[in-house]
Amino acid sequence: MNNSVYTINKGINKSIEFKGLKAQYIWYFAAGMLILMILFVLLYLMGFHSYFCLVFILVTGTILLVKVYGWSNTYGEHGMMKAIARRKMPKLIKNHSRITFQHLTITAHESQY
Repeated sequence: MNNSVYTINKGINKSIEFKGLKAQYIWYFAAGMLILMILFVLLYLMGFHSYFCLVFILVTGTILLVKVYGWSNTYGEHGMMKAIARRKMPKLIKNHSRITFQHLTITAHESQY
């Protein structure tokens, strides 16, 4: 039996990388594979033909692999979280009243700047 050794950490203070997947995308891929295994069992228990189940899982697994590697290459370590946060920010804030600004006061701490 041949023992394989996989390198996971690339150095101190660098993100985890495994076969090209960076940081949280490793967990996304592992969760997707777990869901696909459960889906295979459910399809098989529901009475679908085993070849259909196998082909379906292989196709969806390939799609999962391509998407997760695409996200990892496109966004990097923290890019997806930044992109989601950027989408949630409003593009424009409208204020049609001066009442909001009339009650503002400058404190001693703010006046230093």
